[in-house]
Amino acid sequence: MSQNPRKYIIFGIIGIFIIIIIISTGELNSCGIQHVTLVNDIKILEQNSDPEFCENTVNKILEFNEQCEPYIEILDCG
Repeated sequence: MSQNPRKYIIFGIIGIFIIIIIISTGELNSCGIQHVTLVNDIKILEQNSDPEFCENTVNKILEFNEQCEPYIEILDCG
């Protein structure tokens, strides 16, 4: 019986270690996730047409285009 708690502790420590590595390498903020988020924001903007939301989305697109590919076309908030 004493071996079962050890297994859980070891698995817990390994899990925490993996989470720390993922967060520290920035994998949770990868280009793929940013791209999906921006595409979703663009869909919301098409329904919403809020100028402030459009400006924030354009800023996110500019930041994304500096760091990642494929490039996303800049929106016209006009």
